[in-house]
Amino acid sequence: MADIDRHLRHPEKQHRPDTPRSAKPGWIRVKAPVSQGYRDLHALMRQKGLNTVCEEAACPNIGECWAHGHATVMILGSVCTRACAFCNVATGRPDQLDPHEPEHVAEACSSLGLKHLVVTSVDRDDLPDGGAAHFAAVIRAVRASTPATTIEILTPDFMRKPGAVDIVVDARPDVFNHNLETVPRLYPGIRPGARYFTSLHLLARVKELDPAMFTKSGLMVGLGESDEEIFQVMDDLRAADVDFLTIGQYLQPTPKHAAVERYVTPENFKTLERVARGKGFLMVSASPLTRSSYLAGDDFERLRAAREAKLSGLSSMRLVDLAAPPAA
Repeated sequence: MADIDRHLRHPEKQHRPDTPRSAKPGWIRVKAPVSQGYRDLHALMRQKGLNTVCEEAACPNIGECWAHGHATVMILGSVCTRACAFCNVATGRPDQLDPHEPEHVAEACSSLGLKHLVVTSVDRDDLPDGGAAHFAAVIRAVRASTPATTIEILTPDFMRKPGAVDIVVDARPDVFNHNLETVPRLYPGIRPGARYFTSLHLLARVKELDPAMFTKSGLMVGLGESDEEIFQVMDDLRAADVDFLTIGQYLQPTPKHAAVERYVTPENFKTLERVARGKGFLMVSASPLTRSSYLAGDDFERLRAAREAKLSGLSSMRLVDLAAPPAA
């Protein structure tokens, strides 16, 4: 019944022609979620009435992450106002906002003893601020409940919602993530409700408001893009001063979603990571199963260490410059 309900809540996707799913290569293998940790976390999320993008988007890493108590909470309901061709989240009439959701997220965070929390959401084009105030309320509730927990948010693009980004940044998350998802040429078919430069400008705006806030973005590969187009997106992200880039393999959720045009090899992912690091990102995670929130807590510690190392290096360079004799 749940599968039938999910299908009925994807009206836009029902009208897409089926595209057969190709066999996955040997390097894409995940274990079924059977651990006690997975079951305990599943029970907690249902008890608190919380949604997770891990479940809604059919993330392949759910077994591993949930076994270690890592989940990405999805706020603002479980129904999205857009119908992206890659996404398995339900599309249709959005849920009513739950005014108690911020406190429930904070309670779950406290119960799990999380050092790092990731919060994302569906798109809510129906709300005047796109859900920005709700994001801020969640951040503040977690700060009040577990002050030591670092908070990473993965937001929608807040398209045509003036001031929304400012509201979220003012709540001071530790990491502000917004995914470009794919190259601009593919937006009309893959992200028809979004605009590439709207997403890019959002990331740049975060740095304008708070240059010290970590920013992050992610790309999927295998949708028909070329490596040269990926390199251009990297340059665009660096121009927006984005700190952290994730790159993962697109996997087709159902035959109603966009087809996989290619499976990128682990060797090619290593090349993409090397190129991205050469362009100046503080952190890069690139592999077939990389997802925006995969091992996010560990990545945050590495991200913070990378910035400290960079700042230390710059300080050392300044000291050398000051100690150098004046030019003749």
